[in-house]
Amino acid sequence: MRTRWISTLLASVLTAATASVAMAAAGSHANERYVLISHAADSDVWWNTVKNAIKQAGEDFGVQVDYRNPPNGDLADMARLVEQAAARNYDGVAFDIADFDVLSKPTLRITAKRIPLVTINSGTQQESEKLGAIMHIGQPEYAAGKAAGERAKAAGISSFVCVNHNAANAAAFQRCKGFADAIGVDARKSMIDTGVDPTVVENKVSAYLRNNPRTQAILALGPNSADPSLQALQRMGLASKIYFATFDLSPAVIDGIRKGTINFAIDQQPYLQGYMAIAALAIAHEDNTRDRTTIIGKLKANPAFQSRLKEYGLQPVYTSEGVSSGPAFVTKDNVDTVAKYAGQYR
Repeated sequence: MRTRWISTLLASVLTAATASVAMAAAGSHANERYVLISHAADSDVWWNTVKNAIKQAGEDFGVQVDYRNPPNGDLADMARLVEQAAARNYDGVAFDIADFDVLSKPTLRITAKRIPLVTINSGTQQESEKLGAIMHIGQPEYAAGKAAGERAKAAGISSFVCVNHNAANAAAFQRCKGFADAIGVDARKSMIDTGVDPTVVENKVSAYLRNNPRTQAILALGPNSADPSLQALQRMGLASKIYFATFDLSPAVIDGIRKGTINFAIDQQPYLQGYMAIAALAIAHEDNTRDRTTIIGKLKANPAFQSRLKEYGLQPVYTSEGVSSGPAFVTKDNVDTVAKYAGQYR
């Protein structure tokens, strides 16, 4: 009887000790606060996946995370948000390089205070280094556009229209240019600037196709242009008759791939961009290091992160320069696997 009592007591002590260690680990970061700033307007639902990712990273690393964005997608407002992040003395800042020239000056306020910085999504590794960031986590946009164009060229495509809903973002043009270069046409002559209003996008796509009836393909740069472009094709009776490729995912894009009205989507795995940015900043802060190799090594060995990768079927590509989150192609062959988490964690 006494032996059983002692065993029970020891088990209780060990359980309490384990719980205390877990609480201490989480508590050691409890006062840390990080922020991720995007260029996206409130209407841009693609960023919901990034929001989910930074929330989970905050939970896994025991830190507080804020998301900030200019409600109307104005880049001047984004620059002010970067300045505000410096003024609020966050423990780490992440943002996408929507426009290097616009963001360079306000970023100096971050680096002057030695606040760790990670860039994501838009921009290049070279621009990231110029801004003083630890690393860049994103998809090489020109390369992704070119890979998409090569697929289209193999299918016999020699003309297209690039539906650019975010012409102020330099990375958007790189997507168009990569596709255009792959099939051998002029990107600027093949691009329309639509903005994000779905009615405007649909009307502009319809008008372009009426005026250019020999257009063989559409390249949408995200759901904001893909969804209304599909509507335009359906109204014109051209769905499945025009080769259709898009960047990024949405329920309508997933449905289009299943039905065959969309040939493929280029998935840049936005979850990785959000989660890994916050995780990298937390590791940098904890270890007081800016060494990219050390941070990536710890991230790769983190059980919580590895569990997320396995659960959502994500595959980051680690390089000497940082992390590439794409491109990954979603077609009829793998759409059902991706669809389970589309819009949430993919």
